[in-house]
Amino acid sequence: MRVAALAKEEETDLKHLAEMKAYLEKKIADSEREAERLKSFLEVVDSLLAEKSFKPVKITGDTLAGVERAKIEEARKEVAEVWPITTPDGAHLADLQITQSDLTLVPDPGIKYEVASPPLRAFLVARVLDPMHMKDQEAARTGQLGVSNVLVYEVEEDGGILKTLRVRNFGDQRRLAELRNAIRWTVRRMYEKTLQTR
Repeated sequence: MRVAALAKEEETDLKHLAEMKAYLEKKIADSEREAERLKSFLEVVDSLLAEKSFKPVKITGDTLAGVERAKIEEARKEVAEVWPITTPDGAHLADLQITQSDLTLVPDPGIKYEVASPPLRAFLVARVLDPMHMKDQEAARTGQLGVSNVLVYEVEEDGGILKTLRVRNFGDQRRLAELRNAIRWTVRRMYEKTLQTR
């Protein structure tokens, strides 16, 4: 009789273990499905952020009137440093306006740089700015960087001609130096291309 009781108790334990196993398997499957859904949402957010980070903005002469002009003047007041970009023989090509966390490339008014130029698109955007943006996104995802501190950039153009390139949240001084060097190289190569088309 005691043997029968032990066998019944063991059978009950096995049944409970089997139920627990089934429960855990179901929870794991549900968690995996939820993780896949979250990953797909994350991919959508990543792609939207990538689209927004390079958004050419078409501007016209009228756009600079009124409120826009006031905003530009206000931004100029905040500029901590202006770094001219020149050719090796001293010809002025552009200015790099640097504030505490942002920088703005302003081409020389007498030079027309095309936004489709390979030095801008293939080098500065694809090999410098996009990787920095993606690295910051990953740091924000893991909590190492605030979302509002992710590097983003915006190209303003008019009829395919570069008006400004703004980089927000460039980060530390090491990254600023890297950006300055990359932008200087880009502007000089773009200038050389303008000479070839004359």
